[in-house]
Amino acid sequence: MRRALPPLRALRGLARALCGGDSALSALPSFGFLFDIDGVLVRGKTPIPAARTAFQKLVNSQGQFLVPVVFVTNAGNCLRQRKADQLSDLLGVPISQDQVMMSHSPLRMFKHYHEKCVLVSGQGPLLDIAQDLGFCQPVTVEALREQHPLLDAVDHDRTPSVLSPSAVELPKIEAVVLFGEPVRWETSLQLIIDVLLTSGYPGNPYHHENYPHIPVLACNMDLMWVAEAQSPRFGHGTFMVCLENIYKKITGRELKYEALVGKPSRVTYQYAEQLLRAQAGHRHWHQPIHTLYAVGDNLMTDVYGANLYNRFLEQSSGRGSKPRVQAKVSAGRGSAALAQEDDRDPSLESQLAAAGAAHCRSVLVCTGVYDPHAAVPGGAQGGRAHSVFHGHRDFSFDPGLVQPDHIVPDVDAAVDLVFQLENFAPS
Repeated sequence: MRRALPPLRALRGLARALCGGDSALSALPSFGFLFDIDGVLVRGKTPIPAARTAFQKLVNSQGQFLVPVVFVTNAGNCLRQRKADQLSDLLGVPISQDQVMMSHSPLRMFKHYHEKCVLVSGQGPLLDIAQDLGFCQPVTVEALREQHPLLDAVDHDRTPSVLSPSAVELPKIEAVVLFGEPVRWETSLQLIIDVLLTSGYPGNPYHHENYPHIPVLACNMDLMWVAEAQSPRFGHGTFMVCLENIYKKITGRELKYEALVGKPSRVTYQYAEQLLRAQAGHRHWHQPIHTLYAVGDNLMTDVYGANLYNRFLEQSSGRGSKPRVQAKVSAGRGSAALAQEDDRDPSLESQLAAAGAAHCRSVLVCTGVYDPHAAVPGGAQGGRAHSVFHGHRDFSFDPGLVQPDHIVPDVDAAVDLVFQLENFAPS
């Protein structure tokens, strides 16, 4: 049981007294926040009341942030600027796109694929998103369907009665990029399988011997997420489960991922730490960021990812150099590039600055996916082991990685807690 912390008001008063009065400048921050969005700040399109209150504590009277803040979401259906505008309206404070990290943001570093023709799956302005990340030849599932209309045969009402030749011939597809859950799952599942089993020529017959298949890069592994409904909804992780099992049922082999990005992958947190440090540098806060506080609602992504990154940070500082840390691959599974150290793209690791923080602490809120009355995976309930793991197939279950450092009611309580832990007293 943790020792009770002194009230935040008392800490602020002590700081003012030590500094010589209310007008004294507060200490420079040596920590930063990584905020999840869905389930922490909003449920669907409905703001969580504690969010606006929390962020009034994080800015000064001019609307400037008092500590570095990055929003790390597994959503991927819009551009960063649109998400920043939405957050600004929601929270009542100005948010820059440089403070927003979508699940697909780390793909900016996967330059090895930027010149290739890639099939992109998801929803929203897919071409704009892909091009903003650096992909020069993105092709949507809908464009592929228009090129090969007979491949999409589940909905008979969409099958054309007369075929007309396409005016545009698509090049060979060299990789598949999964941004998020699509609208028509049956269409995306069918055409992605077609691309994988024909080595990028979906109009051709299947060739099961072509293995391993062309590269697949996936963002957002959330099995479920929360909106306005009382129970969680399917996330992109559920779509990935469908794709993986269909591929295996047809071929007898495992679907392999070239990279998995978004929470809980390590590269996502390392990229987010770089954004925090860039903010601190822009504000001329030269004190190093010692601790990251990841505030989220999902044990399998927010807590698992923060704890996994904390393990990496502690191992890194203990050895004096950056180790090759990656989530363990489950027995019998294919080896995905979970650490994102792709040997075919040597520039990838050089784009990630060495980790500078010492710790990444997980703070779990009770306003989203997490149910405080349910058993934690790996724990015991009613004398029976509860071992349901909602994380992705290629991330092994480790009970220690789903144990949050702190559990609080909401994001407002999370901000208060961190200020107390850090003895931070903004004026």
